[in-house]
Amino acid sequence: MRTFELDNTEFKWLVMLLLAVGAAGALWYFRDDISPSPEPAAVAAPEPTAAESAAREPLHPIEPLSLTPGAGELIELPPLDESDSYFALALVTVFGSALEDLLDDEGLIDKSVATVDNLTRSHVAEKIRPVGRIQGSFVVAAAGANGPYYLSPDNYRRYDFLVNMLTGADLEELASTYRRFYPLIQEAFTQLGYPDAYFNDRLIAVIDHLLATPEPGEPVQLVQPHVLYEFADPALEALSSGQKLLLRMGNDNAARVRAVLEELRIRIAQSAD
Repeated sequence: MRTFELDNTEFKWLVMLLLAVGAAGALWYFRDDISPSPEPAAVAAPEPTAAESAAREPLHPIEPLSLTPGAGELIELPPLDESDSYFALALVTVFGSALEDLLDDEGLIDKSVATVDNLTRSHVAEKIRPVGRIQGSFVVAAAGANGPYYLSPDNYRRYDFLVNMLTGADLEELASTYRRFYPLIQEAFTQLGYPDAYFNDRLIAVIDHLLATPEPGEPVQLVQPHVLYEFADPALEALSSGQKLLLRMGNDNAARVRAVLEELRIRIAQSAD
């Protein structure tokens, strides 16, 4: 079996978003050269369901972390459109200085919220992702000159750095950061097109969706109908963008991410009952 890298391909990764807590969670969103969808002209929020429209109270209420008079440790939150530097500093505090140069410097909370919301769908538009790019190539293993093709273990290792950053974070501190910035996160979610919904409910639904990602046997076979690769199994190819991300990082890394998501869910999922 030989392993090769795609020629002239830039590995684009966009961490997600700290998907839940930090900006909205704790999941990395990378873009590889495998079955990407066309970039849409615009990203519009879907029409809410009848149940969502009728909901006026959160299913999982979360209490923002507020200023304590006289404590002197927290400052008032800035307006949403002036929050980038504050939010970036908070994320770097949680995840470490290595994250600093990767974060987008404009619309960080807005992009994080939009990315989380889109992880259950087939595509996350590049322009709404909160993290920049790093260099690298999507790695495929081939059993012969013309295939069959498989996801290479070398490709899984490309995710190690970010998964290590995620799993090494203090989840209590992460949840506190999420609660601290939740008023701005909720404001961004409302502006995205959900005036009667709550971001924490959406985040928990996204976490549950990601936790339901199947664990395929490895190696995972690919096909190359055109220039880019797709999953050979139609059931895997039909998964959402977030679930495909977990597949691309390999079962071991995906299991580590799931463990973090499960722990994070416990900290933010309080039932209204």
